[in-house]
Amino acid sequence: MQINDYLKYIEGVRRYSPRTQQIYRNVLESFSERGEALTTTGIRNYQVYLLDEKGKSARTVNLHLSVLSGYCRWAMKKGLMDSNPVKLVPKPKMDKRLPVFYREEAIKQYFANTAHNADKEQLEFLKSLPLTDPTAKELYLRRLRRLIIAMLYGTGLRRSELISLNISSVDFSRRVLSVKGKGNKMREIPLTPSLCEEISLYLSAANHMLGAAVGAAPLLRTPSGARLYPVFCDRAVKEELGGEVTGQKSPHILRHTIATELLDKGAKLNSIKELLGHSSLAATQVYTHNSMERLRKEYDKAHPRAKNDSYGDNT
Repeated sequence: MQINDYLKYIEGVRRYSPRTQQIYRNVLESFSERGEALTTTGIRNYQVYLLDEKGKSARTVNLHLSVLSGYCRWAMKKGLMDSNPVKLVPKPKMDKRLPVFYREEAIKQYFANTAHNADKEQLEFLKSLPLTDPTAKELYLRRLRRLIIAMLYGTGLRRSELISLNISSVDFSRRVLSVKGKGNKMREIPLTPSLCEEISLYLSAANHMLGAAVGAAPLLRTPSGARLYPVFCDRAVKEELGGEVTGQKSPHILRHTIATELLDKGAKLNSIKELLGHSSLAATQVYTHNSMERLRKEYDKAHPRAKNDSYGDNT
């Protein structure tokens, strides 16, 4: 297998993200280490190995098959293979999973409870403290963590997109955020006046604590002045939402939450698709299932005939 050549292709031509490139590398190297041939039999043997010996889920196995299929299509274009053997291997069935989301009331309560961490009064107090004072660092961290939540929820950004934002990404005059998404595709996301103000106040705090920065400098900076990184974002979400929501806490659930809320409030699927940076409408349509499930629960709870599920004459 010409793994390195294929990885160069998905990086330079397909422009896959570094994280996706690493996933592809791991899968291809895993298959190669097994010593299986790229044939129908070899693919089946690998599938059995993943399911039975490694105990991988159907979703993970299908990811491996998808990566191998992509490699085979590339190899066919290069004249290295005559056909794609992955197409002849049945995929294991997956249970359908609806996107998880937080209750709107819980998110509203979080922002109400933490409003003081983002206001002007606390900013002035922070600026009055010596930079070496631990309280100043703690106040900065609170403001930064809250802004992470506000931006993920308010814009539907992916974690990687949030991390990559620069100061120049924000156009305060137009109240627009310029975002580079998957495949280096640029999109603009509208910002609410309140979120614009929170970003502006945060930048004032960051300039005071870490020194002035403009243009290509990171929009969000850790207390050391570095650009955010994935683990920092994950921890921020867990710490901030720990007292408000139950279950899993992650940046991506905030993305699911705003998409579901927008749909529930009448936003068009195409508009949500553009906001989230989906390449196809099919990726956005999954949120309609969330809305239907919520409608069904309300229907079953409120409809006079729902409890006995009868439309006969009960008089």
